[in-house]
Amino acid sequence: MTRKVIEIDEAKCNGCGQCVAACHEGVIALVNGKAKVVREFLCDGLGSCIPQCPQGAIRLVERPAGECPHIFVETQSFWPIQLALVTPFAPFPKDLVIAADCTAFVTPNFHELLGERRVLIACPKLDPPRGYGEKLAEIFRRNDINSLEILHMEVPCCFGLVRLVEESIGISGKVLPLTITTLSIQGRVIRKVSKVAGQEDPKESLPVSQAQV
Repeated sequence: MTRKVIEIDEAKCNGCGQCVAACHEGVIALVNGKAKVVREFLCDGLGSCIPQCPQGAIRLVERPAGECPHIFVETQSFWPIQLALVTPFAPFPKDLVIAADCTAFVTPNFHELLGERRVLIACPKLDPPRGYGEKLAEIFRRNDINSLEILHMEVPCCFGLVRLVEESIGISGKVLPLTITTLSIQGRVIRKVSKVAGQEDPKESLPVSQAQV
């Protein structure tokens, strides 16, 4: 079994340190003026440091998994989940859920709602919005998404996540099947609507399910 990790070409490295700041796992450090991989076992293989290197000195390579902890071998494609930390250059599965942060804490069966799908989480009110739209658009452009669902709360600020995702689909130029699921503050599904997003005049279907709070 193999896994993806980063490799740094020291001959190209100019010691700027931008990759160190971009690596949230603490895999890279500056040693004697050069970036070095000092904790390879923590590398998630997503390559968020790669676009930050102005010298093109970093690449992803396949290495034997060996005795690496289970989380890095089996579930690395599902981490990180924060939209702020995700690199759009990583491969994404065909079924994706984009959820507001609060949904996981108010919904007892949150993981049942997810199933085997990958989840990205963000807060349209508290997260800095700059760059999110283009990041999502790049994810949509680079991957063949079969199903996309937004999970958001019924509170007004949470509808910003719906607008963000729909605008990102438009920027990407893709046409995607989209389900928008609204949760009550008690954590119950109160509305689920399916539509085709990315068309000039998207036709919204009737609610798949609807319940009273």
